[in-house]
Amino acid sequence: MSSSNTTLLVGGRIHTPSSPDATAMAVTDGTVVWVGQDAPGRALHPDAEVVDLHGAFVAPAFVDAHVHTTNTGLHLTGLDLTGVRDAAELLAAVREAATSGEVVLAHGWDETTWTTPRLPSRAEIDEVAGDVPVYLSRVDVHSALVSSALLALVPDVARAEGYSADGPLTRAAHHAVRTAAYGAITADQRERAQRAFLRAAAAAGIVSVHECAGPDICGEDDLRALLRVAAEPGTVEVVPYWGALADTAALDLARELGLRGLGGDLFVDGALGSHTAALTEPYTDLPHTVGARYLDARAIADHVVACTEAGLQAGFHVIGDAAVAEVVEAFALAEKTVGQRALAKAGHRLEHVEMITREQATALARWNVTASMQPAFDALWGGPDGMYAARLGSERAATLNPFAALAAEGVPLAFGSDAPVTPLDPWASVRAAVHHRTSGSGISARAAFNAHTRGGHRAAGVNDGVTGSLVPGAPAHYAVWEADELVVATPDTRVQRWSTDPRSRVPGLPPLDPGVPLPRCLRTVRGGEIIYDAESGAPSAVSTEA
Repeated sequence: MSSSNTTLLVGGRIHTPSSPDATAMAVTDGTVVWVGQDAPGRALHPDAEVVDLHGAFVAPAFVDAHVHTTNTGLHLTGLDLTGVRDAAELLAAVREAATSGEVVLAHGWDETTWTTPRLPSRAEIDEVAGDVPVYLSRVDVHSALVSSALLALVPDVARAEGYSADGPLTRAAHHAVRTAAYGAITADQRERAQRAFLRAAAAAGIVSVHECAGPDICGEDDLRALLRVAAEPGTVEVVPYWGALADTAALDLARELGLRGLGGDLFVDGALGSHTAALTEPYTDLPHTVGARYLDARAIADHVVACTEAGLQAGFHVIGDAAVAEVVEAFALAEKTVGQRALAKAGHRLEHVEMITREQATALARWNVTASMQPAFDALWGGPDGMYAARLGSERAATLNPFAALAAEGVPLAFGSDAPVTPLDPWASVRAAVHHRTSGSGISARAAFNAHTRGGHRAAGVNDGVTGSLVPGAPAHYAVWEADELVVATPDTRVQRWSTDPRSRVPGLPPLDPGVPLPRCLRTVRGGEIIYDAESGAPSAVSTEA
């Protein structure tokens, strides 16, 4: 092996705007230094370690702009409820999991997909779990079924808003039991879960995740433990956010832990699936409610001002149209204190922002507010027969997740999974953004891919103009994929296609048509260091020349 600090990739297909027909890329000390054709690459870097890609596709590694690491890791290492189809199957799964004696945290049940929507009673859960604390979050993680043993860990929970004597807990009661559930897991459980998540992210071609932690999510101990694991070499970058208002304690924590912002899941409202997203008009399938709003415009504005002045990003979980209206009003109030330029420079962000008008999008663009969104939500719940339509009616449902409108108004987009709400599957996310369930709301594959790569870095405040691209001077964050022939197209034949002429400098992407197999990750590299290799030392489609 050469002693050179340069690695030269050859024989591949390199996704780069600097040379759309590139087959080779050189990396020195973790930085891309050259992109082009094989023969010039070998001539320019004669002492490099040469890696033959055997035709593989090399592209910027993905960023997942909204995750919950421990929750997802517990989902990966423990009980998975996404496949259960009725109460009996859920109870059988809990019975088996409870035999370990450890607190049972499971996720993913969705009664709208069950053969019968009847939920199990608390007595039934107690019968199969015994004295084991059990927390079973719905797919949207805004309500949960729990055992009496878990409720016993939360004094006075029966007086909290959203408490139910027998059914799922929502709102404040849900937040309280979730905090207790995470507090009850062992340190070993937590570490296993966190490491499992980081391995899974790297295997999905993800080089960076934005952890949306907070006091109502998992607690300080969990975040501190995650940052210790993430500080080890050879793993995915974790960009930490803390979902708490900017009081003295939160600002001190941000300084101590080097948080990127006080945001992420700082809840303005809840979720549509649990009937807690804040609406201007009642839910179609529950006409007596308009959801829940947890913060008003004045509190939101004060937080935005405090974060702006502290040099931190502010951010909020916001889904319903009433909640979005409250946030837009709040930014207008904040502008009166700190000014438009200061807001724009801070690069604040909103998570989910599913129900938004063009006028509101125009306002967010003026303040340079990023929309951190999850295209898989539309794939799962959009369309005329999906959960959105059941909750809101087809007319309102068709307006959700308007990626095209946001992009057209100049709102920066950053894509993610909200794992464990949806899986760590960025190519599926890109495909969902292209093939939106509502005609006209999808965006081009190029725009969607950028939102899941460069857009994620920019959402975290990395504005150097190169990170998230494979161009000279960029950090060598990339993934190697087994992929079909590359194409350059938009999702709608009514939209002018990007030119396929190499002179247009538009790099191609794998085909993302429904039903077409998505690329398979062979290797993920962060800053020039391999953090995932599919073959684990076995003969590979990516090989080093002797």
